[in-house]
Amino acid sequence: MKIKAGQIRKGNIIEFSGDLYRVTEMSHITPGNWRAMIQVTMKRLKDGVKVENRFRPDEAVEKATLFTREYQYLYKDGDTYYFMDLETYEQIHLTADLLGDDAYYLVPETIIQVLMHESTPVGVELPGVVELKVVETDPNLKGATVSSSYKPAKLETGLTIQIPPFIEAGEVIRVDTSTGKYLERAK
Repeated sequence: MKIKAGQIRKGNIIEFSGDLYRVTEMSHITPGNWRAMIQVTMKRLKDGVKVENRFRPDEAVEKATLFTREYQYLYKDGDTYYFMDLETYEQIHLTADLLGDDAYYLVPETIIQVLMHESTPVGVELPGVVELKVVETDPNLKGATVSSSYKPAKLETGLTIQIPPFIEAGEVIRVDTSTGKYLERAK
């Protein structure tokens, strides 16, 4: 599917020079009297090589045709994450490089959408909110209530986020996967 370069967004997967790339950064540059440009930093999916390119805003770019399949996260072995297709029960594995920071939101039995290009997994879409257990944080402050002061907490997946002072180790909290921020205690 062709789109104009001005419509490229961070996270898009585009076909460029015969390979698939994930857009990691995108900025619109308007240098004085010159014509505007779209500066794009991309990461090649097959080997992780970073590439920078400039496009004219009206230049046509090929956005990769992707489809999603629902998978359940099973377990991690080293840098490899294993998933099961919920329709066929076939298992696939994805590397930590492909998952990136999304790996911090995976706990067993999480249902995710795996983005596929032809038959190759190229990324994942996480649920909007996940529940994670706090494994390490500073002790509870006596009389602490909701305030603007937060403290760091390490979660069961290794993710470190800022949480309110009244949350203690062992509690389960809800985390927004798009921002990586604390939302509330799990019910």
